[in-house]
Amino acid sequence: MTVILGAGAFGTALAVALAARGPVTLWGRGMDWAGARENPRLPGVRLPDAVTLTGDIPRLTGPVLLAVPMQALGGFLAAHAAALENRPLVLCCKGIDLATLRGPSALVAAHCPGATAAVLTGPSFAADIARGLPTALTLACKDEAAGTALQQALSTPTLRLYRTTDVTGAELGGALKNVIAIAAGIVMGAGLGDSARAALMTRGYAEMVRFATRLGARAETLAGLSGLGDLVLTCTSAQSRNFGHGLALGRGAPPAAATVEGLATAQAVLAQAIRFGTAAQMPVTAMVAAVTTGKATVAEAVQTLMSRPLKEE
Repeated sequence: MTVILGAGAFGTALAVALAARGPVTLWGRGMDWAGARENPRLPGVRLPDAVTLTGDIPRLTGPVLLAVPMQALGGFLAAHAAALENRPLVLCCKGIDLATLRGPSALVAAHCPGATAAVLTGPSFAADIARGLPTALTLACKDEAAGTALQQALSTPTLRLYRTTDVTGAELGGALKNVIAIAAGIVMGAGLGDSARAALMTRGYAEMVRFATRLGARAETLAGLSGLGDLVLTCTSAQSRNFGHGLALGRGAPPAAATVEGLATAQAVLAQAIRFGTAAQMPVTAMVAAVTTGKATVAEAVQTLMSRPLKEE
């Protein structure tokens, strides 16, 4: 039995995909859509009969996928630590906790030190997974044996998982690309063109690698699905909430009401970079943090980036 805690679009999509392997229990608050067997956040996708919906935390016997939003993860772990302790926890959220500046696995270590944390991340939209379109993701777990077991348990004919032990790299790739996606959206919304977006993505990727390796990640992890792969997807598709948020900002329009993890991540990453004394190496992140909090206009941010001292690549 696979248990997924968090019935947002991504948690629901994973439930649909994993139902091909056997019974799945999907937990979410309210579950007022349970009778229709269709999540309003994932229209047109009906839940298979193998998926059981519940508003109560079920009995946990196997791997647990945590698909709650990043900024809610710490509180969720604190509230349910006893039930989650001493079992494999697969983290399906992307970002950095703004209150503690911790990633998902560090929050698990703080609240459930006996649990085995793994991270599921990479280039994926919930709608694609739910519709059975081919998707490849990274599964990161420091415990290689546990990671191998989870890889086997969670792979399906349309969901292919690649394994790594670099949890830090996988986490940061998934978190940092959201910041760059907001910047890419701003570029396109402001009408700066595809050439500018390509340059922004490239320089943003360089920032991702510098920041992640500073925290112990392996550069090759950032070059994989959880870094470069996810960056390409979220910087080029209108399905990306982070890109869409930036697009609205670039156009001077009100952004849509949606969870945009890159907003908090930009603030958290900049705070860490300031603490490390490396903020000057994170100009794109600093621009996103300034524009999204109203401290700079798009025009001012572009001028700041383009007037930086010339340097080697």
